[in-house]
Amino acid sequence: MSAVADRLYARRRFKNWLALLLSGAATIFGLFWLVWILWTTVSYGVNNLNLALFTQMTPPPGDTGGMLNAFFGSALMSLLAIALGTPVGIAAGTYLAEYANYRKVGTVIRFVNDILLSAPSIVLGLFVYTIVVAQMGHFSALAGAIALAFIVLPVVVRTTDEMLRLVPPQMREAALSLGVPQWKVTTQVLYRASMSGILTGVLLALARISGETAPLLFTALNNQYWTTDLLSPMANVPVVIFQYALSPYEAWQSLGWAGAFIMTLFVLLLSVVARFVLLRNKTGNN
Repeated sequence: MSAVADRLYARRRFKNWLALLLSGAATIFGLFWLVWILWTTVSYGVNNLNLALFTQMTPPPGDTGGMLNAFFGSALMSLLAIALGTPVGIAAGTYLAEYANYRKVGTVIRFVNDILLSAPSIVLGLFVYTIVVAQMGHFSALAGAIALAFIVLPVVVRTTDEMLRLVPPQMREAALSLGVPQWKVTTQVLYRASMSGILTGVLLALARISGETAPLLFTALNNQYWTTDLLSPMANVPVVIFQYALSPYEAWQSLGWAGAFIMTLFVLLLSVVARFVLLRNKTGNN
């Protein structure tokens, strides 16, 4: 009996060791490519950083310049997308958590939202091209912002839904027992308790749309000049990087690497801030 138990114990130890070895190897394999990509981006990007990158416009072919108009265009379209997608996302997430939490319609909406969350961004860009760009007859920054807003929307819906459902039901019951209307409970009690989590979702959505290229190729396209007209094509960092990386001009390729490095830093900063806000929220709840 003891020999059988020893063999069984040895077999379980071998399986545990094998699973640990394979999972560790998979982790190292994934991290290797991630570190390689980051190292390449940083090494090429840092070498091409200079003041002109932030003070000059995108240059004509073969010339030197910067990406000031592209940074402005990306910031403007991203902020407009956040302004369009966040209120709708928070309202939809509130409906799911507070009014349709245990109803069949809530399950259906969450399923559709998950599909939209995982939909390829190029499909969303093609959709906005059909309903906006094709109708207007030209590319525009407004169409780009709408395409990015469709990416922001499911992220904010999911985050708001989950954060509101994490609020203890006793808080709702205590407020309702005092005769407070449902809408006041939601806006003055539940939103305050889950504000950090919702803000984290908005920051993660902003980090995601900052590097999106495919939807902007179908909507905002590019512009070599400075413009604040939302109804005209507008320069943006992802498309400029894409076009410069494919060009045969060394000056354009250098600008592309510098732009990629700045975007990587920006997304990293947003991710760190989002994690910090979420960690502070968890610590406060504990």
